[in-house]
Amino acid sequence: MHSSEANLSSPASGLPNGSGAAALLSAGIGACALALISIAADHLPGFRHWMIFWKPTGPLSGVTTSAILVWLVAWGVLELRWRRRNVRMNRIGVAAFVLLILGLLLTFPPLADAL
Repeated sequence: MHSSEANLSSPASGLPNGSGAAALLSAGIGACALALISIAADHLPGFRHWMIFWKPTGPLSGVTTSAILVWLVAWGVLELRWRRRNVRMNRIGVAAFVLLILGLLLTFPPLADAL
């Protein structure tokens, strides 16, 4: 095996993992934001009215649009901070997983209505 081939197949290629970590964590943040914004729109009449971006869909249009904006802003900020760094993927993975599960649980109607 040539030395250049060994470098290509090496798992530690020297590339920073910050961009991937930013994408992973921002996905968890976006999922949790969707649940929290949805709960707020369900329970707060003033906020519900403010979330109506398009009348035929009601507050769903604002809830989803706002959650997408939160996800994109989180991804952009984390990308700018981490793009040239190596971060601890174990911690990022756990945080993203917890946020995703929390987001899923909070969109389950019995739990969301209990809040």
